[in-house]
Amino acid sequence: MLRYAAFVLAGLIALPALAEAPLDKGQSVPTIKALTSARVQGLRDGAGLGYAKAAELNGWPSPLHAMELADVMALSADQRARINVIRLTMLAKARPLGLQLIAAEAALDVLFAKGTPTLTLVAHATEKIGRLEAALRAVHLAAHIEVKPLLTERQRMIYARERSHGEGPDHRANGSTKQ
Repeated sequence: MLRYAAFVLAGLIALPALAEAPLDKGQSVPTIKALTSARVQGLRDGAGLGYAKAAELNGWPSPLHAMELADVMALSADQRARINVIRLTMLAKARPLGLQLIAAEAALDVLFAKGTPTLTLVAHATEKIGRLEAALRAVHLAAHIEVKPLLTERQRMIYARERSHGEGPDHRANGSTKQ
């Protein structure tokens, strides 16, 4: 049992460093059986990954998509600057949480791949994952909350039309997965 605990501890210590290591062009993301490589990369990038779907589908625009639609919505220079600050702040908060979530998922993977998981170890690992998922979702939702008041009613209508809410299984006509 002591040997097993030492192995798990070594894995847990090494995994945060792995998650924080920057990827070079063409370098693959770590393999974690429960996460696709696209999801791992999205977590590293601070992408929305559906975390703010409740906001998006109820008329609370994302900073990323508002910036993508800035010309169509005729955003002023001030609106663009303020929304970009919200976007950058969101990314600055989301990326470290994403890296922590990758490490937590990898630690859970290690419990099952290399050892004999216990109910206690799995409970702790999944509780950590749940806390990180909640924090990440809150960061993305907060950004939507901050953007909406910066837009006029007309701009919000254009945003909704351009984002084609309600069309397709993921509410986006263009298939984007970013928030």
